[in-house]
Amino acid sequence: MNNSTPVTMFLFNSYEASGSIRYLYFAATLFSYLLIVISNTVIITVIAREKRLHEPMYIFICNLTLNGVYGSTAFYPNCLANLLSETPSISRIGCLIQVFFMHTYASFEYSVLALMAYDRYVSICLPLRYNSIITPLKVTQLLMFVYMYPICIILIHLILTIRLPLCGFIIEKVYCDNWSVVRLACSDVSVNSAFGLLVTVIVMCLPVTVIIYSYIRILAVCLRSTKEARAKALQTCTPHLLSFTNYCIATFFEVLQHRVDLTNVPYILRVLASIDCVFFPPILNPIIYGVKLQEIRKAAIKILFRRKNNSVSVRNKEKILSL
Repeated sequence: MNNSTPVTMFLFNSYEASGSIRYLYFAATLFSYLLIVISNTVIITVIAREKRLHEPMYIFICNLTLNGVYGSTAFYPNCLANLLSETPSISRIGCLIQVFFMHTYASFEYSVLALMAYDRYVSICLPLRYNSIITPLKVTQLLMFVYMYPICIILIHLILTIRLPLCGFIIEKVYCDNWSVVRLACSDVSVNSAFGLLVTVIVMCLPVTVIIYSYIRILAVCLRSTKEARAKALQTCTPHLLSFTNYCIATFFEVLQHRVDLTNVPYILRVLASIDCVFFPPILNPIIYGVKLQEIRKAAIKILFRRKNNSVSVRNKEKILSL
C-alpha cells in the first residue's frame, strides 16, 4: 500500500545552529561565497581581456572557474537564507532545480578537467601536431559536448525522480541532491538506483579514466625526455593535477555522506563534509591557477597596475584643469 502525500516543501534537518552562532555561520558562509565569486571572476576577466591568453589551456581554465561560480550560486543563496530562517526549508520545485544545478556542476567539473588533461596530453606527447589537433573549432566542439551530455543525462535522472511518490519531506543535508529526494520515495526505486549507477559511470568514471590515461602517457614521455623537458611538463601539469586531486577528495566526502552514518560526527564536520565539493574546489582553483601559472599572474598584475595608473592620470588631469 502506498502512503504517499503531495509533498510541496522539504525541510532540512542539518541546520542545527541556533542563537548568535547562527549569525557567525552566516557571516562565514557569506564571506566564502563572496570570495569564490570575486576570485573566480578575476581569473575569468583576466583570461577574457588578455588576447594572448585566448589559447585552449586558458579557455579550459576559464570554463573551470566559471563552473565554480555556477555551482556556488546553486548552493550558497539558499544556504544563506536558511541560516537566517527558523525553519530551514525549500520548495519541491526549488529542490529539484537545485538538484539539477548541483549535479550538472559536478558533471561539468569532471568533464572540463578531462578536457584539460587531454589538452596537456596532446601538448606534451604530440607537440608537432598540437595546432592541427586542438583547433579553435575543435575546442568549441569539445566544450559544447562536455556541457550538453551532462545536461541530457541529468535531465533524464531528474525525470525519473519527479515521477516518484514521496512519503517524507525531511532532507538530511543542507542542500538538495538526487539521492536525498529518492530515499523519501514510497515506491520501488530500483530503476533510479540502476540509472544513478550509470550516471556515476558516465559523468565520473569516464572522465577520470581519460585523465588517468592521459597522465600515464605523459609520464611515459617525460621519462624519456630531458631534465628541462620534464621540468616544463611538471610546471604545466601541476595546477591541473592539484585541481583534479582537490575535486576527487571533495567528491569522496560527498559519496561518504551516502554510505556511512555520520550522526555521531560533530555538526560542523558533517556540514563541511556535505558542502566540500562546492566549497574547496571553487576557492582553491583560482589560487592554484593564479599562483602557479605565470601568464595569468602577469596578466592580472598588468590589468591591476593599468587601472591604477589610469586612475592616477585622471586625478592629475582634474588637478591641472582645476588650476
